[in-house]
Amino acid sequence: MATDLQNTWHPIAASTDLVKRHVYQAQLLGREYAVWRADDGYVNIWENRCLHRGVRLSIGINDGRELKCQYHGWRYANRTAGCTYIPAHPADAPARTICNNTYPVAEASGLVWCGEHATGDLPDMSGFESVTALRGLPVNAPRDMVIEALGAYAFADGCSAQTDEHGVVTVTAADGQAVRFFVQPSDSNLSVIRGVLNQALDGAERIAALRHHNFLLDVLRSQVEARAAELETPEPMTPPIAKVSADLAEIPPEQEGGRTAELRVQVVDKTVTAEGIVSLRLEAIKGQLPTFQPGAHIDVHLQNGMVRQYSLTNGPGETDHYTIGVKREPDSRGGSVAIHDSLAVGDVLAVSAPHNNFPLRRDALHTVFVAGGIGVTPLLAMARALNSQGLSFEFHYFVQSHAHAAFRREMGEFGDALTLHKGLSPEDTGAKLRDILASPGHARHLYICGPGPMLEATRGIAADLGWSDEAVHFEYFKNTKEVDDTNSFQIELARSALSLNVPAGKTILEVLRENGINMESSCEQGACGTCRVGVIEGEVIHQDVYLNDAEKSAGKSIMTCVSRAASDRLILDI
Repeated sequence: MATDLQNTWHPIAASTDLVKRHVYQAQLLGREYAVWRADDGYVNIWENRCLHRGVRLSIGINDGRELKCQYHGWRYANRTAGCTYIPAHPADAPARTICNNTYPVAEASGLVWCGEHATGDLPDMSGFESVTALRGLPVNAPRDMVIEALGAYAFADGCSAQTDEHGVVTVTAADGQAVRFFVQPSDSNLSVIRGVLNQALDGAERIAALRHHNFLLDVLRSQVEARAAELETPEPMTPPIAKVSADLAEIPPEQEGGRTAELRVQVVDKTVTAEGIVSLRLEAIKGQLPTFQPGAHIDVHLQNGMVRQYSLTNGPGETDHYTIGVKREPDSRGGSVAIHDSLAVGDVLAVSAPHNNFPLRRDALHTVFVAGGIGVTPLLAMARALNSQGLSFEFHYFVQSHAHAAFRREMGEFGDALTLHKGLSPEDTGAKLRDILASPGHARHLYICGPGPMLEATRGIAADLGWSDEAVHFEYFKNTKEVDDTNSFQIELARSALSLNVPAGKTILEVLRENGINMESSCEQGACGTCRVGVIEGEVIHQDVYLNDAEKSAGKSIMTCVSRAASDRLILDI
């Protein structure tokens, strides 16, 4: 049951305490907070602990976009507090369930406000529309004792004090100058006096006022602490802290039927970013959008009933919206045409939470990005993440002409790391790729995304030049292979103790859902990897474009939306 104090807004910092790229430590009702302002101006108030080993995040690194724990380098996103990267597992995208606790935040009257369960309006600040915030003064005494002492505070002639039912003390002098005090209950025997003057002062006048009040409050503090020392010290407050299970990184959240669209977003901007390509900015109708990592995509449920997958191009820290790029395909079945011709600013769409089956490793000594056309979108987000951390990369973008190069403003961040290859023939493209990929080596990684033929050519050249399968990462936008679904076979589910028949004309995914197994999925054509399942026994006919050659040869995974059994039976790890 929340207490009245937990339901109340309290100032826990002055706006001036949140200096650029700094993390401020605050405490309220025994709970420690890490408070930091991102470069976009948003103020984050989080539980002051890393989810890994509990190290204080207040000693972490605020890079303006994300907060990084100093101990093992876990990174957390602005606004959402979701984990975006775990260095010990560089090839995996952290599960959406790995998310720190966040708390209500407001900023007004020169103060940053919080309350564990605070709702409603901030305290009335009538008469304090223009303010100067005083320095917060910690006092080793209970909140009620400090409030009582402030009732006798006098900073000029003719002062009178009023204390309201919430413990807010307003002291007004004869000349109309006034100071309003709030007492932050940090712990049972620790309070912080936070005050604001009803004048916006600057320069020497501001310094003089701050010194005057600081001197008077310091005297008051000594008096209050002396009285508190004569009393029995109350027990410290012990706020409950919810534990995060280590299993959350391994278990995906349960889905109801796979292709879910749990989010509602509004199109707030639609911009032509290149010839035949539009950029959409999507913002949540309500609440905060879920955490994403570079390489993630969302399922967009269009108003014509179609479902299409689009990669997020956001850079780190851009957590108040999702941005996608959509190319108008000449052979579109209605998806891209609907977005280009019918979707307008103000329209509402249903979208899924981000999926990430194309994660970015950040432990490479050097990363090479090769993008073709609209394949730039997932690689753009990856390169922006590396660029923000000062990690080594090069970005090669193949387009028909300068007019076909999308997101030029965003790619301007890359400086000399960006090379634009315009109007090359297939033969010249192959020769250029051989130059780009001529130096495979230790901890060098390659990421490829683009049209199918270019992707196949790049993978082939990389293999010829000695790049290992583990160092080559790729994403197809669609599976152009002809899928053969004419055979039937049995599947046994090792963890569910079910034996099912997969008839001709049906996929493993469809059979699983018909029998109550809610499998997560996205593209449902063997390109994204969302419906990947482990294979314990049996031979697989791989008909996807997600797994690399080594993974297919190993036969330990299957894409349940398109691939089938070459043997009479498959035992799946479900």
